[in-house]
Amino acid sequence: MSYEQLKLSNQICFPMYAASRLITREYQPHLDELGITYPQYLVLMVLWETDGISVNEIAGKLILNTNTVTPLLKRLESQGLIDRQRSGNDERKVFVTLTEKGRQLRIEAASIPAKLVSGLVESDIDLEKLSNLKEQLYVLINFLSKKEP
Repeated sequence: MSYEQLKLSNQICFPMYAASRLITREYQPHLDELGITYPQYLVLMVLWETDGISVNEIAGKLILNTNTVTPLLKRLESQGLIDRQRSGNDERKVFVTLTEKGRQLRIEAASIPAKLVSGLVESDIDLEKLSNLKEQLYVLINFLSKKEP
């Protein structure tokens, strides 16, 4: 048996994994200036889009378990970027809101995507193909999200 199916070059998962890690690495210097990590940045982007949502909603949007999101939220809270508040109606439900400092960080973070795109523009990467790739990845994410764990 040749085991062609086990060659790294024949996997769809590896290029996605490698690209994800390398993209995160491109973000890191910009996020270091803000004093946040990439996963914290993702949480903040969710809150910048919709402030005052539950931990479960944040976890759902990021396709993460709540036990993964909770430590991120604790760290963001200790940095003064968010507040967490238990629901008065349901003790199990926790809502997350941005503080003024968290809202101000949005202004500083707003230039990050443009900085990353400018690096792509200087390369030979076709931005239209990259946009199409993003759409295809969302199709894959939607498909995989609907499968039972």
